[in-house]
Amino acid sequence: MNENKLNRRAFFGVSTALAAIGCAPSGQVKEQAAAPAGPPAFEFEEATIAGLGEGLRAKKFTCRHLTEKYIERIGLLDGGENGLNAVIVVNPEALEIADGLDHELASGKDRGPLHGIPVMVKDNIDTGDRMPTTCGSLALEGSIALKDSHLVANLREAGAVILAKTNLSEWANYRSNKSSSGWSAIRGQTRNPYALDRDPSGSSSGSAVAASANLCAGAVGTETNGSIIGPSSLNGVVGIKPTVGLIGRSGIVPISHSQDTAGPICRTVGDAALLLGALAGVDPEDPATAPAAERAQKDYTRFLNPDGLRGKRIGIARNEFGYSELVDPLLEHCVTVLKEAGAELVDPLEFKYERLWPQGGTLMDYEFKNDLDRYLAGRGPDAKVHSLAELIQFNDQNADREMPYFGQNIFLKAVQKGPLTDPEYLEAVKECRRRAGKDGIDASMDKFKLDAVFAPSGGPACPLDLVNGDRFVGGSGGLPAVAGYPNINVPAGFVFGLPFGVSFWGRAWSEPVLLEIAFAFEQATKVRRPPRFLSSADLSLQNKFYPDVAPRS
Repeated sequence: MNENKLNRRAFFGVSTALAAIGCAPSGQVKEQAAAPAGPPAFEFEEATIAGLGEGLRAKKFTCRHLTEKYIERIGLLDGGENGLNAVIVVNPEALEIADGLDHELASGKDRGPLHGIPVMVKDNIDTGDRMPTTCGSLALEGSIALKDSHLVANLREAGAVILAKTNLSEWANYRSNKSSSGWSAIRGQTRNPYALDRDPSGSSSGSAVAASANLCAGAVGTETNGSIIGPSSLNGVVGIKPTVGLIGRSGIVPISHSQDTAGPICRTVGDAALLLGALAGVDPEDPATAPAAERAQKDYTRFLNPDGLRGKRIGIARNEFGYSELVDPLLEHCVTVLKEAGAELVDPLEFKYERLWPQGGTLMDYEFKNDLDRYLAGRGPDAKVHSLAELIQFNDQNADREMPYFGQNIFLKAVQKGPLTDPEYLEAVKECRRRAGKDGIDASMDKFKLDAVFAPSGGPACPLDLVNGDRFVGGSGGLPAVAGYPNINVPAGFVFGLPFGVSFWGRAWSEPVLLEIAFAFEQATKVRRPPRFLSSADLSLQNKFYPDVAPRS
C-alpha cells in the first residue's frame, strides 16, 4: 500500500512538471503511461549524441523540439502504475534553456558536441535550479541545493540541457544491506525496461534505465562500488566508472571520498566518450582532481578506434566466470571476439586477490559518516536534516513512509564511527589501497604486461523482491572500485531477452586505452538492442549471442 501511494505521488510530481512547461496535461500523461509496452515509434529512438548534433546544426530540428520530444517520451513511459519510475523530476526550466541554446546557435555561438543535447543526472547530484536534490529520501524532499555541483556546471557550460533528475537506490544504496535496488521513498521502485518485474540494479538505476529506454540522449550516474557498472550491465547500456579524481565530486551526496566518482551512462561507447570529456577536469573544491590538470582529456572520442583491439594485451579473469551456465557460453564467444580482433590474451589471468572486507566496509563506514555530515551541514536552511544522526532520527519518526520494506542498519553502524584520525580507519585505508591497487591490479598488470582486464559485469537481472531485497548474480567491479581505478561496461549479450555486459578495467588514468578497447569490442559485436518494456522476461527466446530481441534501427 505504501509503495502505491509513493508511486502516485511521484507520478503526479513528474506529470505536474510536464504540464507546467507546456507538454501534455497530467491526466493525459497518466492515461498514456498506464500501458508502457509497445510504445509508438519515437523520432529519436537510439539516436546518438553526434547524430543529434548533426541534426541540430543542419536545422533538421531545434533544441526545443528535441527537448519536447524527450519530455513527451518521459510522460509516455515513466509514470503511472506500470511506468519505469526512472525520473524523479523533470526540469521545469528545460524548454527555456533549450530556447536559449537555439538562440545561441542562430547567432553563431556553438558550445560543442553537447550543445542542445538533453542529459539527465542522478538525484544525488546538486543542481542549483528549481529541481530539488533529494538522494531519494523524504528527509531532503523539496530541498534545493545552493548551487550547481561542479559536474553540472561543466555540463551547462558545454551546452547540455539538464532535462531531469533520475531515481536511484535511496542514499545511493548505503542505508541497508536488505534494500531493493532502484527503490526510493521519493519515487518508489525503478523498473528494468527489458522486463518490468526485473531488478534494474543500482544505485544509478534511473540513469541507466532512462538512457536505455531513450528517455534522454545520455545520463550521469555515480559509483562507489558497482553503482554505474551494475545498472549499465542489467539495462543494456554503456557505463564508464572513471578513475577517482577525473571528475569533480563537489556537490554530490557522498559515501566515500576514497571511492566515489560520477560517470556517463549512454547507449554507445561514442556517446559515453563525448559525455566523459565534458565531465572531466579539475574541481577546485575536490583535491582528488588535482592530477586531472594533466590527465583529463577534453575529447575522448579521438581514442575510438574500430581496430583498437589489435595488439592489446588483455587478461581474462576466469575466476569471475562460472556463475551462470547460461552466461558462460556467451562469455566464451566474447573471448573469441577479442582474439579474432587481434588482441593478445593472457588466459587465464592468474590474478592475485586478497580479501577486501572487512577493511573495505570499515573504510566506507568511517568516510560515509564524516563525508555525509560535512555535506549535510552545507545544505540550505530548507533541509530537514543536517547530520547523519538527524537523518537516522528522521527515518525513525517517518518509518511508515521511509522504511516500509527495509531499515537503516548501515546508518546505525556508520554513525558509531569516530573521526578520520582513528587508527582503525587509517589502517583500513592503507590495506584497501595496497590490496586492490599496488598488490592487486597494478601487480598483475605489471607481471603480464597487460593493457586491460576482461571480466563479466554481472547479470542477467533477477526478479524484483521488496520482501527479501536484492539478489545479484556475477559481478567483478569490486577490485577496481576499491582501488579507485577505471572500469567500462559494454553490452555483451542476452539471456531470454535480459541483457548483461562485460567489463574492461585497468590502471589509474587508463581511460584512453580502455575506451579504445571498449569501442573496438562494441563495433565487433553490436549487441545493443532497445528494450521492449515486457511485463516479464520472454522465456521463449533462445539463449544466443544475437537474439532477435528487437530489430535493428
